[in-house]
Amino acid sequence: MNSPKNADRMAVASFVAGLVGLLVGNLLLGPVALVLGGLALARGTRRPFRARLGCALGCVDLALIAVLGAAQGTLSWHMSG
Repeated sequence: MNSPKNADRMAVASFVAGLVGLLVGNLLLGPVALVLGGLALARGTRRPFRARLGCALGCVDLALIAVLGAAQGTLSWHMSG
């Protein structure tokens, strides 16, 4: 059940969740990227760089929502001119 293939899929899913989370849904996708990346690393993925990158992007997602949310006073942020 804990095959390397599943861990590889988790690593890729972590990367994708972190990347998409930069644009939309970072409050949800940031933690998802962190959890999937951590699980992939713990289960011995053959793609550790992708898992670590997913974790890093998950952290950036959460930092982004914190900074932009604090600047605008809400957890719902938008870019305006």
